[in-house]
Amino acid sequence: MRTPQRFLVAGAARALLTANAFKPASPDNPLALPSFFASWLTGELAPHHLVWQSASLVRSLRQGAAATAKGKLGLALSVASLAGLAELVRRSTAVAGVVEEALSKGLGADYRDRIDPELEAKLDTALPWKQLLTPLYQRHPEVDRVRNISYGDAGWRNSLDVYANRSRPSGAPVLVQVHGGGWVIGSKDDQGKPLMLHLASKGWVCVALNYRLSPRATFPDHLLDLKRGLAWVREHIAEFGGDPDFICVTGGSAGGHLSSLLALTANDPAYQPGFTEIDTTVQACVPLFGVYDFTNRHGIRRTDGMAKFLERAVMKKSLRTHPEAYAEASPIDRVNPEAPPTLVIHGALDSLVPVEEARRFAALLAETTTEPVVYAELPGTQHAFEVFPSIRTVHVINGIERFLLYVWARHREATGDPDAVPEVGEQAQVLEKAPA
Repeated sequence: MRTPQRFLVAGAARALLTANAFKPASPDNPLALPSFFASWLTGELAPHHLVWQSASLVRSLRQGAAATAKGKLGLALSVASLAGLAELVRRSTAVAGVVEEALSKGLGADYRDRIDPELEAKLDTALPWKQLLTPLYQRHPEVDRVRNISYGDAGWRNSLDVYANRSRPSGAPVLVQVHGGGWVIGSKDDQGKPLMLHLASKGWVCVALNYRLSPRATFPDHLLDLKRGLAWVREHIAEFGGDPDFICVTGGSAGGHLSSLLALTANDPAYQPGFTEIDTTVQACVPLFGVYDFTNRHGIRRTDGMAKFLERAVMKKSLRTHPEAYAEASPIDRVNPEAPPTLVIHGALDSLVPVEEARRFAALLAETTTEPVVYAELPGTQHAFEVFPSIRTVHVINGIERFLLYVWARHREATGDPDAVPEVGEQAQVLEKAPA
């Protein structure tokens, strides 16, 4: 028989985890990192927590765990946790409306009319429950993946993977994914898979890039690698069915920072040593929960933890003595009228990167460029929410797809080829590599 004491402790732990998902520690709190991990896993896996906590509660009640005063308190805490988890599921579902409202505001209420009718008709907002129930198994039967293609001289850190539909439609739009990890960890295998698999299943060609990491690498080494990877995409993606004239870039966290810099420093010779002749413009950018200001000029971060980390591991120089280097590394300083269409996405409850950075970055972009800028601030959302499939992830991916299809339609209209739509499902050359 489960003791009331153990039942009370279990109920308190469940309630604490759920409460932390509603109000995690702020980025300046010393507990921000553990609070992030707990909040992230509870929030994105709320349906799973709801199921196992319900089953555990029923089992405990059958064993008589709520027979005493302590047991009744444990029961109350457990029920409160279940109610909180149900609310977390509701809030995840509500993200669909938040993203759509942001798109309508940034692109116009009739933006979907610009999307090719054939592609618009195939947009599917239904939740893929089979995938959501097994979030760690990230595969798609219609997508092949070519692994570890070299694009530079730094071994595996200069390698990339290509995701493409098995039917290999030609002239497909291209998405480049930049992984996060605080510039010191991570790889092309760690982030962006839900988005890449979804788009590749719809006929896109997606590329996940590795790049050199700190502390061995010093900024701008990371950006130089990604520029070289982008140059490889421009030169070779047609071999995989992609359109080299329509390349979009995305990434989360440090990947949001670097993908933004890729978009905002197009053809800057300082970042293209030995390949200045290759066009490194991108047609759209979708940074997620990115870092946009290394200088902290607005005092958004109330502690100097981030500055110390950057000085020690990434920049290898002092912010006080080299403020210009930190400004050059900040996307907010690189905003210019030539910025491509951009969709900035950030969680309102981000424990690692203050949401205020994203607000300021998106606002400055909107003031500076004539291209569309969409800012989607997701309530109840933590950092790194899109690493694996969840209800929230699916709704955000659907929004990203609509944004990119809108930009692609404008691109095709501008280039005089409005009907160039890949026919997914036509038999074509199949990638002879391991499936994704």
